[in-house]
Formats: sequence, structure tokens, C-alpha cells
Amino acid sequence: MRHTDPDGRPRTTPPVRGRPTTPAGRSAALLLLGGAPALLFALITWQVLAHGPLARLDERLSDSLVHRGAPTQFLADLGNVTVAVPVLALALLFVAWRARATGRDHWWRPSAAAALLMAAVPLWVVPLKELIARSGPPIMGPGTGFYPSGHTATASVAYGSAVLLLWPWLRGTLARRAAVAVAVVVNIGVGFGLVRQGYHWPLDVVASWCVCALLLSSLWFGVRRLPG
Repeated sequence: MRHTDPDGRPRTTPPVRGRPTTPAGRSAALLLLGGAPALLFALITWQVLAHGPLARLDERLSDSLVHRGAPTQFLADLGNVTVAVPVLALALLFVAWRARATGRDHWWRPSAAAALLMAAVPLWVVPLKELIARSGPPIMGPGTGFYPSGHTATASVAYGSAVLLLWPWLRGTLARRAAVAVAVVVNIGVGFGLVRQGYHWPLDVVASWCVCALLLSSLWFGVRRLPG
């Protein structure tokens, strides 16, 4: 609508809050969500390969953190495929069902994208484990293949993808914040349990979080661009 002032002269429409994010805003978000984790992962990987100061500090810190127990074993087990993947599967089925029931086009695409992301976890975790061949904490005995943490990656992608897919279907800010908080707490718990049990060095866990932040960011922006 064209607005005029009291004298009949045209005037501009005041800015309206809540307009779509500008391209510059999207670029800044992508840089924050993608660039920072990528740089941190590169730094950690370099330090692990070179056994630099950060890797040595990581190993000394781990020695003081290892203390096995049933509670931390439970937390570590939340990163098992047999636990995390069924949770994601339930979310995928629910979202696909709701989208189809509401008559949305391409109702299957968000769930399919998240399923592919989950299936791709071993495709990048296993080669990195073989290539970097980092030994584990002393309590794990001889052997390599501890970097990055596969359990951390499984938990991050499974629980993170579930929240991202459920987000549009959750009613109210409180429900959405609660879902995000639960996913964050669970993933922190998995990482803590793995380190506390001596299954991984702390940097193994952080490195997986960095990669998964990139993957989940891609899923989020990809799903948002899908036609409704």
C-alpha cells in the first residue's frame, strides 16, 4: 500500500520486523555455523597428527578425568547405534507421517535427508580413524583408531537431526527450547561418559562435535530450502 503524509506527499513504508533473513545474514550464519567448527577441527587434527602441545595437554587432562562407573557407562551407551538410531528413526517416521497427513509436497525429503546423514557417519568416521590412527587412553590397551569418536558422531547426528526435523512441528517456544536443551545435555553427557570411562581422549569427542556441527548445519539449511 502507498502511504502519504498529511499534505498528500508520498512517504516510505516504515521497516517491518520479522522479514526474511537477508543474504548477508545467511552468509554470516553459514560462516559462524560452518567456518568456526571447520577451523577448530583442522586445528585439533593437526595437533593430534603432530602430537603437539594441545594433544599432549589433552592426554594429561584425560589421565585425571578417567574414573569408571555405572552412571558414566550409561551416558556413554547413549551414543551406541542401538540406542541413538532407533530414536532418530522414530522422529523420522513421525515427521514423515505428519507432513504427508497435512498434504505437503515432498513430504518424505526431510526424513530422507536426515536418514542419509546418519548413514554417512561411518563413511567419514572410519577413514579418519584409519588415516590418523591415534592410540587410545592407557586403560584401553594397545590399538589405534580412536580419533574421531564414532559414538559421539552417532549421538550428535541422531539426536541433533531428530530435533531439527521435529522443530517445525513443536508448538511454542518452550517446547522448542526444551527439545534443544535435551539434545545438548544428552550429547554432552555422551561425551563426558566416553571420556570418564576412558574410551576416548577429550579431543576425540570435540573433533566429532565439530564435524557434526557442519553436517547438522547443512541439514538445517537444506531442509529449510525444500519446497513445502
